[in-house]
Amino acid sequence: MKPPYDFSTAQRGKFHRPGAKLIPPVHLKPETLDDLATRAEARGVTLNELVNEFLKKDIELIESAR
Repeated sequence: MKPPYDFSTAQRGKFHRPGAKLIPPVHLKPETLDDLATRAEARGVTLNELVNEFLKKDIELIESAR
């Protein structure tokens, strides 16, 4: 670490928020994104709503196969 950094007055955990949820970014291939965006527009829903709907259905299928 460079010498000019001074952490002598730093506070550990100052920005920690218990129970905070992090939303990870999801990176889709361009052709997948285009297809999903087209389907979402045709259904009149947002891309987020469509992807969540698809994932929820997949989870239900996985659970029913157990």
